[in-house]
Amino acid sequence: MTILLSTLNARYTHASLGLRDLLANLGELQEQASILEFVIGAKTTEVVERLLARNPQIVGFGVYIWNVEETSRVVSMLKRVAPHVTVVLGGPEVSHETAEQEIVKLADYVVTGWGDITFAKLCGQILNGPQPLMKIHAGEQPPMDAIRLPYHLYSTEDIAHRTMYVEASRGCPFKCEFCLSSLDKTAWPFPLDDFLTQMESLYQRGARLFKFVDRTFNLNVKTSLRIMQFFLDKLQAAPNDPVYAHFELVPDHLPDALKESIAQFPPGALQFEIGIQSFNPEVQALVSRRQNNDKAADNIRWLHAHSHAHLHVDLIAGLPGEDVDSFARGFDHLVSLGPHEIQFGILKRLRGTPIIRHTGPYGMVYDAFPPYTVLATSKIDFQTMQRLVRFSRYWDLVANSGRFANTVRALLGDSPFANFMAFSDWMYSHTDATHRIALDRLAKLVRQWLEERGMAAAEAEALVASDYAGQAGAHTAAPKAQAAAPERQVRHLAA
Repeated sequence: MTILLSTLNARYTHASLGLRDLLANLGELQEQASILEFVIGAKTTEVVERLLARNPQIVGFGVYIWNVEETSRVVSMLKRVAPHVTVVLGGPEVSHETAEQEIVKLADYVVTGWGDITFAKLCGQILNGPQPLMKIHAGEQPPMDAIRLPYHLYSTEDIAHRTMYVEASRGCPFKCEFCLSSLDKTAWPFPLDDFLTQMESLYQRGARLFKFVDRTFNLNVKTSLRIMQFFLDKLQAAPNDPVYAHFELVPDHLPDALKESIAQFPPGALQFEIGIQSFNPEVQALVSRRQNNDKAADNIRWLHAHSHAHLHVDLIAGLPGEDVDSFARGFDHLVSLGPHEIQFGILKRLRGTPIIRHTGPYGMVYDAFPPYTVLATSKIDFQTMQRLVRFSRYWDLVANSGRFANTVRALLGDSPFANFMAFSDWMYSHTDATHRIALDRLAKLVRQWLEERGMAAAEAEALVASDYAGQAGAHTAAPKAQAAAPERQVRHLAA
């Protein structure tokens, strides 16, 4: 292959939509191109060896916040052992603040922003001349109907074993300063008929798990209804052949027509990801987030009470101007609304996002290395931020895992944040770890905590056992785990 497209995905089940977009739009060069994907954690020498086994002239890498350090090592080694190979970088991590990045210095060319058309043009110049004079090439945004959809490039193996990432639109009209989508002017839809034709093709080839990466799926309700009707038709025609669809919803925009459609879906067919991020109006205003909190809360309540959708709702700790008490109130409020999962994220400073303007005024201190997590603010010191980080990890292990559904209610009581923070501090003091805690040990620790908080030993044992005995059968079939990582603030970048 003359052109090799590659990236390091967060896990095997994440098939890169971005690489397939590039391949689909290479025009005459497509016959000379292929995709070779890896997973983070792969040995650098093995990655380079497998890349060079294809004998490429050009290698294009998709660079993201979760793979930039490992990709830097791959690019460095590749240029050492095969300096004749031209390396082109693209992706959100190298689309902003390029001058200061080591990986950019190592590469030959960088495409910033939209790469669908620009990457193809750049490859043509590299192969056929005249040679490009500039290292950095700003991506050209073409009309949406000029972009060839890539879904035919999902292989039979992809369909059988991986999540089908799809997008009915790109961009976002909102300006939340912690998100790269705040740089978009609006949301741009793909031609809907063409998109649904592609979804039909995927379905006929056996795809049953569709994850939409649209930032604002329910922004245009007419479009949302047509897409949801597509899945409803499949479910009604073959009720014993379930389809699973994951959408992101604007929390305060759920008109009656959309509710009527949602209510028709059976259990296990829908997951909604809902970004609340903060319930504090002053913090929302500070980071340019427009949100009607009352409507958002009412919509989550309605979804919990009147639909079978799995609700995954996001909060971000460490936003400028928000202290722990404010975050705790928001957390407790969200728990009371009844979502199935709460993604407790810690703020990341994504390259290019306007959140940087608050660094001085609000004492924002970020890790210098990916994923650039906030370490302290004027409202939350470093030690407290680390407690929040541990809270987040234990919350995933105990609450979001679904393994302790009955027990979690006892853990949270009337003050969910305070009670789980006490449990989190206790867990860390007894384990000195937040990872690699075996399930058996975790169950014993949860039971011990309940006993120390005054629950009778027999009652605590029975409560934990009621979850522990049934967790394997109850949760292994749920596809939501594939859709949950990496956390929301950054995972859109995979598209």
